[in-house]
Amino acid sequence: MENHSQTFSDSPVSFNMIAIEGNRNADPFKMSATYRVRLDDFRMGEYPVTQEIWAYVMRDTDMADPSYFKGAKRPVEQVSWEDIDELFLPSLNDKTKDSRPKGTYYRLPTEAEWEYAARGGKYREQYPFEYAGSNKLDEVGWYGYDEENSHKESKQVGLKTPNLLKLYDMSGNVWEWCSDWYDSYPDSNKGITVNPIGPATSSNRVIRGGSWNFNALRCRSPSRYFASPSFRYLGVGFRLVLSFSPVQKG
Repeated sequence: MENHSQTFSDSPVSFNMIAIEGNRNADPFKMSATYRVRLDDFRMGEYPVTQEIWAYVMRDTDMADPSYFKGAKRPVEQVSWEDIDELFLPSLNDKTKDSRPKGTYYRLPTEAEWEYAARGGKYREQYPFEYAGSNKLDEVGWYGYDEENSHKESKQVGLKTPNLLKLYDMSGNVWEWCSDWYDSYPDSNKGITVNPIGPATSSNRVIRGGSWNFNALRCRSPSRYFASPSFRYLGVGFRLVLSFSPVQKG
């Protein structure tokens, strides 16, 4: 599988989807001491979705410019899980139906895909970094409100060092929505789970990665957090996945 560059016939806006080699036929990925998963290959956005991409896809709606911190290359924020799932993704998939690889579609990452990619995919055991690409958060992420490096705001994507898979801003900048409902990991007696999609229902969705106004602990690659699907906040955005395998919505 190769990287995919998404372009549009009527706009100069574009973005790159990085090919991530899964571990379907390799050692399971440990998301906790007991929860082990295997994943198919997928593609993930090089950056969080930026304001210029959101504005293009949502240009004919009243949601074209939701972000608090303005900037075409900054991540879009103040978008809820429901905004993304019900408005943005259907529009994006419609606009790209003739220009993305056949049989694929855009969606939110599962929590397992997000953590696997943040921790370096197939390189995770060889380079067990605490954050997405480094043991030093300052090298890879914007975090910490005013006592650290973010200066109380989100930042343009891609200014820090990427992780081992060439993914930027997975630690800090903005939290990123995942497709899963939030709950405890499954019981370890269930063995290895293939392409997990999370619990069937709950009251909150998963967000990952930390943000410009959270401390370093929340920016660690295994760190989990949650929010209501209708929640909008100036520190929460998202990243795309392009894949063949569907995710059943709970």
